[in-house]
Amino acid sequence: MAQHSHGVRLSPPTWLTAGLRPGPAPVPWAAVARASVALSAPLAVGLAAGRPAYGALVSMGALSGVIGDTADAYRMRFFNIAVPQLFGAVGVTLGTLVYGRDWTAVAVLTLVALVSGMISSIGSVASVSGLLLLLNAVVGAGLPMPRPWWTAPLLLTAGGAVVLLLTLFGWPLRGGVPERAAVAASYRSVAAFVRAAGTPEHDERRQDVTQSLNASYDLLLAHRTRRHGRSPGLTRLIARLNALIPIVEAASAAKLRPARLGPLPEAWPAAVLALADGIEDGPRTDEPLPLDLPAPTGPSERALERALRYAAAVAAEPDHAHAADPDRLGRPAAPWVRTRRAARAALLSGASWRYGLRLALCIGLAQVVVSVLPVPRSYWVALTVTFVLKPDFGSVFSRAVLRALGTAGGLLLAVPVLAEVPRGWWDVPTVAVLAALIPAFSAKGYAFQTAAITPVILLLSDLLNHQGFGLVLPRLYDSLIGCGIALVAGYLCWPESWHTRIGDRLADSVADASAYVALAFAGAPGHDRPARPVRRRRLYRDLSAVRSEFQRALTEPPPTGPRAAAWWPLVIAVERVVEATTATRVRVEHGEPAPPPDEVAAIAADLTALAGALRTGTPLPKPDGDAAAGATEATGPDVLGPLRSEVRAACAIASPVLG
Repeated sequence: MAQHSHGVRLSPPTWLTAGLRPGPAPVPWAAVARASVALSAPLAVGLAAGRPAYGALVSMGALSGVIGDTADAYRMRFFNIAVPQLFGAVGVTLGTLVYGRDWTAVAVLTLVALVSGMISSIGSVASVSGLLLLLNAVVGAGLPMPRPWWTAPLLLTAGGAVVLLLTLFGWPLRGGVPERAAVAASYRSVAAFVRAAGTPEHDERRQDVTQSLNASYDLLLAHRTRRHGRSPGLTRLIARLNALIPIVEAASAAKLRPARLGPLPEAWPAAVLALADGIEDGPRTDEPLPLDLPAPTGPSERALERALRYAAAVAAEPDHAHAADPDRLGRPAAPWVRTRRAARAALLSGASWRYGLRLALCIGLAQVVVSVLPVPRSYWVALTVTFVLKPDFGSVFSRAVLRALGTAGGLLLAVPVLAEVPRGWWDVPTVAVLAALIPAFSAKGYAFQTAAITPVILLLSDLLNHQGFGLVLPRLYDSLIGCGIALVAGYLCWPESWHTRIGDRLADSVADASAYVALAFAGAPGHDRPARPVRRRRLYRDLSAVRSEFQRALTEPPPTGPRAAAWWPLVIAVERVVEATTATRVRVEHGEPAPPPDEVAAIAADLTALAGALRTGTPLPKPDGDAAAGATEATGPDVLGPLRSEVRAACAIASPVLG
């Protein structure tokens, strides 16, 4: 027994420590410089004018702008910073009007939390807008603001405007550069995918391609919604991105090449890299880029050659050549149409109501606790609840733990600042240094971001309430109380925290994969070709969202985390089924015999049965191996063999979990 216990390793569980490992993201030096100037300059102006409190409020508004500046394209950055600032101005106005009115503040902030939670489900900009609406309402209700009532919203909005101006300084010189860089990055990820065909790195590179394509389409199509009319340069980039899809499909098909042929020759990925360089450099030529390609040796290489030459031709076409072409993967509706649809979806969505009510309950409890307990300047309790319960930020449980740890780390940074740095002009260089840490640490993870933001907020708050070192311990207690409220009322008391819907999401993806199999082999080669890339991109995007949801669930404590871990291999198996479907279809279009419709229907039926079993939790029926073998013998070459193998693998993975 002693020997056994001696070998036991006492270490925290993975779901608890995953967020404490810093991410590999590089330091965004431009954002670091921008944050340092945006937060320290207003403070210096306020001190020079004899109004340090005004300078602190402008810096607080700049802090919100720094946190929300997450886009790359300049037009999107304008939208992402400006719109949330308007919501933040409304929030601080409401908070200021109920300052010092305990129970009125409870009612108003609870209602604001409900609205904030519901609009957060619409999209990324709405999420940040809802966050600032609630955060600024909490700050306005918890800190004494300058009078009259319109002073605080005006100053906070001015801080956001400072960040916006600093952000847009490079627009005249770098307009269009982020969009070209995103498309070029997608081409380079595809080049790595082509190089990895038939190697153990194939699946990992496929994930990189999916994420890169998602990011590029989000960037370009969101840009298109801000400019509903045709933009020749933007249309050209969308055409180039669309031309990448056949290359991705051909690279998937290359995975099925005979093993004796080895990896693809380096000339194939080199050609994709050459196209990427042409896109990022931005030159326009009338002649397609000359491609030095080897002679194709099979269907997948014929498909790859055709796709590369098509992409080169698209890259050489002038802007007006794409003006009348529809976006192959779908053009977004006009902004007002999307806004109307999003508002209707938020009002009618059960998920948005559940999150809004959960956030409202926790904020209401936080304000009640503040009103009942003698907690000075306790706006920090509701502030903590707001950050922890953001639904698109990750696991509530892990975020509560990371928030507590991050706040503790931030307080360690704040102690010497509040204790030793004299108030006044010394605050300016201090804020400049601390503000520079925010973008640098935010790229590393949530706990690191919290540790960087905490001392900045404490220092700016001290310019409003003049508590000095006395802020440190109350803020730690407030954070612990807020994390406790979020864990108990926002996590433990909600059934969906324990009965996750990840199984239903996965079942929907399997059903979509079944429909994709049926569509992929419907009709003659080339039939309904425009519909297949649309379905494939939507399916891969959905699978990417499912993967993200599962990765988030893996950080939850039992039983959610272990259940997500058990289903995780099936997520990967479904992705492989979709890729095998695409690869088989590409090979059929370039020389392989078309599969019999009854075999296609049988594979689609197997996937449909798997989706039904995932929804109901019932065991899968045992496959009829003899019937499948007989069908293969009767039809000659087993074109669907790789696809059938992937479907069987998915069913085999699901069977033990389903029982």
